[in-house]
Amino acid sequence: MVRPVAPLGAVGLILPTITQDGTASWEGAAPTSATVGENFADPTIDPTIGPDANAAPFADLTATAKAAEDAGASALWVCDHVFWHRPVLECMTALTVAAMATRRAVVGTSVVQLPLRNPTVVAKQAASLQSATGGRVVLGVGVGSHPGEYEQAGADYQRRGRQLDEGIEALRRSWQSGDGATAGDVAGDSAARYLQLPAPPPVPVWVGGSSEAALRRAAARADGWMPLFLDVDTYAAALERLDKEIDRAGRPASAVTTSVVLFVSVDDDADEASRRGLAWMSSLYGLPPKAFAHHLAAGSASAVAARIDAYRQAGAEHVAVYVTDDRPLPQFYALLAALGSTA
Repeated sequence: MVRPVAPLGAVGLILPTITQDGTASWEGAAPTSATVGENFADPTIDPTIGPDANAAPFADLTATAKAAEDAGASALWVCDHVFWHRPVLECMTALTVAAMATRRAVVGTSVVQLPLRNPTVVAKQAASLQSATGGRVVLGVGVGSHPGEYEQAGADYQRRGRQLDEGIEALRRSWQSGDGATAGDVAGDSAARYLQLPAPPPVPVWVGGSSEAALRRAAARADGWMPLFLDVDTYAAALERLDKEIDRAGRPASAVTTSVVLFVSVDDDADEASRRGLAWMSSLYGLPPKAFAHHLAAGSASAVAARIDAYRQAGAEHVAVYVTDDRPLPQFYALLAALGSTA
């Protein structure tokens, strides 16, 4: 069982790295050197204004991560697509930006599609960040569910589950290769020359996905489970199955941190919140809005906070909030206020 060094509180924020209705600084025109210096030196950039194509690279993402941490987000998450129909910031790059912009919050992937990558390279990326942050990183991994993305990446979609299992083992082998080793130990020894050093603090590996295969994989191999698109009752029932699978794997009951991803849209006008949130999700996934009618918590801040609390009562140790807006902070602030001290 591996947990992040930083406290993993009840509510985190998924950062806006897949734009739907704006242009982020990382996808706009290259800024002038004067603009770069001005934006990086100015801590008063208002992150609620939204993406600015003329801002310094990553200025909006940096400001959003810092402001969310300052407001009380205990964790900041980034999503992953390599090939997508919307602009997407590569997840390990985004995670690095978020990690360097913050000092306390856990930072993690939700989730990196490991079968699309060389797991030993991902291990090195995660190890470097874990060392740089002093242990604040969670590496969420999963298989994804889009055959076209696998085809574009030249990966085998049919073998993705097996490749993920193999990849998780490869991650841990890479991290353990340098345990206790020093430069003096390996000098002149060709067999022990190629290690991943420095050896990082332990990196928690969480498994994403809502399928039964993902649940069993989390129970047997992972330090956490992070599903999405599960209503409260289905999630509660899944946690019961997770407990049984953990016991079957011979692991302690507390071995797997329980979490969930929840899409939210906050507005006092519940109908407008639903309309806007479903339209954003439709753009994100390229599917009709009605496909997400049962997967969006929409309404006033207090109503959405009540849904978050219901997941926590069902057994979620952490809820990763995915605000359906390129500018998530105003809605996230309202949620935190509604959650109050329970956040």
